[in-house]
Formats: sequence, structure tokens, C-alpha cells
Amino acid sequence: MACETHLTRVWLILVSNEVERVVTKNNAAPLLEIKHLKTHFFTEDGVVRAVDGVDLQVFPGEVVGLVGESGCGKSVTSLSIMQLISAPGKIVAGEITFEGQNLLELSEKEMMKIRGDRISMIFQQPQTSLNPVFQAGDQVAEVFRIHQKLQDEEAWEQAVELFRMVGIPAPERRAKSYPHEMSGGMAQRVMIAMALALRPNLLVADEPTTALDVTIQAQIIQLIQDLRKEVGAAVILITHDLGVVAEMAERVAVMYAGQIVEMTDVISLFDKTFHPYTQGLIGSIPVLGKVKERLEVIPGSVPNLVDLPPGCRFAPRCRARMEYGLDLCTKVEPQLIEYQPGHQVRCWLYQDTEEYKAPLKDRG
Repeated sequence: MACETHLTRVWLILVSNEVERVVTKNNAAPLLEIKHLKTHFFTEDGVVRAVDGVDLQVFPGEVVGLVGESGCGKSVTSLSIMQLISAPGKIVAGEITFEGQNLLELSEKEMMKIRGDRISMIFQQPQTSLNPVFQAGDQVAEVFRIHQKLQDEEAWEQAVELFRMVGIPAPERRAKSYPHEMSGGMAQRVMIAMALALRPNLLVADEPTTALDVTIQAQIIQLIQDLRKEVGAAVILITHDLGVVAEMAERVAVMYAGQIVEMTDVISLFDKTFHPYTQGLIGSIPVLGKVKERLEVIPGSVPNLVDLPPGCRFAPRCRARMEYGLDLCTKVEPQLIEYQPGHQVRCWLYQDTEEYKAPLKDRG
């Protein structure tokens, strides 16, 4: 639908070639595999089903984008991977397998050995994620002291070298700065240095460019790309910015109300998307070389995760449901199916039942 102009296709292909994307098509085992993950929050108002049956695979060396509106469950998914869900939240079902090991079976002590070492995370709002009473260099050096048992002087030297590697000017001086003395972009570089300190196999980047101006955003994106090539880490990129996804990701999972509603490679996301929600997201952004009098708007709002609607969670906002007069959408929840090779979608427009014929099943 939207974004099918020739210029858009060429732009995406050029970006794809520039960052040397190669979608994983071999028989390698996934580095990370999430199965039927459910993370709920037990509040006075009821159970908030923030993540409600997520399945996701990440292969070695690839970048997987996790996108959707605020409150759709992206960050809770990342915190579930890191085992950082605190009360009243709880992982109530599922598996998170990393390098063949189910992380949900590990103790907190065992998980602490993995965090920051084999799996690292870049958190949102770096200036609030850093400890305000410690110098930035000390906070990065702490990673080496804990995981590699380095002495203070050697750990500090490693931290300064990391500052240099992520492009922080005058790294020896900046390492002695406190977080409040740094700009947002500088603090984000410190977070990236901390995350990459021990050359992790998996990097979880939660909104790494949020609240940064476009110049700094471009620098951070390029930095993550360069360092990813250098250390060979796979990346889960969590964002609501489809422009960042177009620049960095190889595969993309679109989340809505705690579930994945579509998953495909990044070219297909912009060129031939299927789910009405994803189509609405794509239609709401400007298209290169095409003038729109008005950008598309998805009607309504994200449902209350305490009181989810029956059937498809997007049904109350779905124009396609009304266009085709689909009653099933408001009664039965669709499953995430592979509609085309490598392209999964959760929508009654594309899957039959014994008593129901999907209107768009044969139009892919």
C-alpha cells in the first residue's frame, strides 16, 4: 500500500546495500529464541497483560527491529529478556532461550553473570539510567571490575579506551565527568560503551535515539552499526521510529497490545505489508518523492491492557474489518501465521477457518 513508489523502493535498496544487510537464511540455530512469553503486571485495577504470547527468534549477527506505539510491550519484552521485571510485574509463562539455555530457569546470581557480559542493554533516557553520584568512567570501569576482576587502574584504562572507541572527545577528561555534565548524546555514548564493554553476543537497544536531535541520532545509529560489525553482536532494536528501522534492521516484528501482529524482512515491511495496523503505521510517515495533503491517521486509541477487547485486539480501530464486514474479528482472536515464506501476520483477512473464508487470503 503506502510506500510503494519507485523512489521509496530504490531508497530502501540503497540503504540495505549500504549497511550490508544479509537476512539470515541458513540453518544456524537462533542465538535467542522467545516462545509464548507472557509478562503481566498485577495491579489494583486488574492484570495488565503487557506482553501476552510473544514468539521471536534472533540469529547471530543480525539486527531485529521491534516496533509499535508506546505501551505496546516493546520495552517490557526487552526487560523480560534481561530478567529485570520488578513487582508488581511477573513473567507468568513462556521460555527465553539464549545460546541453548533457558534464562527463566536461572537464579539471579547466575543471571548477573550473563547481564553486561553475554547480553547487554542500552536503556532509554541515558542520563537517568547512569548513576548521578559516580563519574562516567567509573561506571564503565565497574563492568570490568565485576566481570573480569580487573584492578582499578586497569579497569579505568579500559573504560577510557572504550570512550575513545565510541567517539567521545577528550576521553581521559570526559571519563571524569558526572552524568549531569554531559549532553544527551554524550550520555548515550557512555551507555553504548558500557553495553559493549565485554563484547556481548546480544545487544538490546531500547529506543537508543529517543529525545536526541537528528544529527546526534545519525551519529548514534552509525556508531551502533560500526561497533556491531566490530564485535559481531546481534541486536534487538526497540523503537517507534520507522526511519531508524529502515536504516538498521534486517527483520522487523510489529507489536500491538502485547502481541506481535506482523513479522517480516525490512524491505517487505515498507514494500508489501499486510496487517492493517502496520499499514497504518507506514501510511502515517512521509514518503520520499510523494506529496500528501494529510498523513494517514489510525482511528481510536490503544486498548486498555487490563480490559482487552474480545477477538482481534486491533478490531475496534480497523478500517479493513469495517470495509469487509468481518464479525469474526470481534469474536475470535487470530493466530500469528506464516502467510508467505518469511512473512508472518496475525489477521483474519488472510487465514480461513472451517466456516470462514478469508477475503484476502489469495491476494498476497
